[in-house]
Amino acid sequence: MSTAAAAKARFEREVEEFLRTCRRLLSARGEGNSAAHAATALRQYQQLSEPAQLRFFEHLDLDFGPVPAEVLAAAQRYAADPTVQTLLTLTAVAEPPRQELLRRLNRAPGGTAMIVQMRRQLLRMLPQHPQLVAVEADFCHLLSSWFNPGFLIMQQVDWNSPAQLLEQIIEHEAVHAIDGWDDLRRRLQPDRRCFAFFHPQLPAEPLIFVEIALLSEMPAAIAPLIDKSAQPAAPKRFKVAAFYSISNCQPGLRGVSLGNFLIKRVAERLHAEFPSIRMFCTLSPIPGFARWLQDVNPEAPELQRVKAKVQTALSKLGSDRKVTDAADPSRSERDALLALVSIYLRFVSPTATGDPVAKFHLGNGARLQRINWAGDLSKNGLRQSLGMMVNYLYDLAKVEEYHEEFLAGNVVHAQGVARLV
Repeated sequence: MSTAAAAKARFEREVEEFLRTCRRLLSARGEGNSAAHAATALRQYQQLSEPAQLRFFEHLDLDFGPVPAEVLAAAQRYAADPTVQTLLTLTAVAEPPRQELLRRLNRAPGGTAMIVQMRRQLLRMLPQHPQLVAVEADFCHLLSSWFNPGFLIMQQVDWNSPAQLLEQIIEHEAVHAIDGWDDLRRRLQPDRRCFAFFHPQLPAEPLIFVEIALLSEMPAAIAPLIDKSAQPAAPKRFKVAAFYSISNCQPGLRGVSLGNFLIKRVAERLHAEFPSIRMFCTLSPIPGFARWLQDVNPEAPELQRVKAKVQTALSKLGSDRKVTDAADPSRSERDALLALVSIYLRFVSPTATGDPVAKFHLGNGARLQRINWAGDLSKNGLRQSLGMMVNYLYDLAKVEEYHEEFLAGNVVHAQGVARLV
């Protein structure tokens, strides 16, 4: 047998052995010893190569899905006799067996962490293998239940936290990179806060964390907030809590709603600790703006109300829609860019192509409060949004109202943002 043939035979054997363990785990006999079978299955999965893992996901799609004929028959019985019993039967046959397989795999020690890792690998494969979308939906469904915020523990991260946790904060900071231990120490001083969500099954690993600056006024630029040489402010000056960075630590939990609950929990905690704080806001990037600016079409349906203003602003930037010097443009270019950011955030945010950070905060019930010129003059800030940043305001008494407005396609915003157009 050739080397290639031997490798292929070994590949098929490993996958089939793993699948046999999975089927045994799902069987009635496997139920009685599920933890042991689950532990064996997870060890086998970890030993699979990436192509073998892909083959496993393909088997989950083809062999561990619902049986269409059974679902159709149960649906017809329910339509003819819509009782609780026929509904329960329909629900049971419509649920893919792979969901129960994942539940049983979760019974092994370390099962939750391994399933999160599985989903991370699945998400990486999905763009090239879109047929696995149903498998991904089942992973997301289960993890959304298992990582329900009611199960999560919020902890403050400070300089006395374990070194391993502090290292993870440095590693996973995704918005404004932390430049070593001195930088982190400044971000944990008394006028700064960092809070993270943890899950009981992953107690040493933060799921998501948010960084907050306690200030006397709403911030307009990021540099002063992350200046590691700046002196801490006195608590008597704390009037504003500004959320300036939120970072997900677990790629396998992408799409599982965590950040909105963390922000609201933190706001309640800070309000109790500092009654003088009356304003909760963000200082946020606009990561999709520069890309949108290159492709914007004034004829897009969402821009029909402001079509003429979009065309006027674009004409001031020239045909290539680039600013000669993003850090120091002409007054005409600056006015045009501020107008376009206002249009982008107010009219495009509710659509599928809206800015992801805007959709996150507006969808959480925040108000679009202020657009800040030269808010982030770092290389990344200039590349993503030509240096501009945004303040979103969280009015805790109105977040539900503003959330409903956003779902209806409306962005609640301050008059100052509208006047930029």
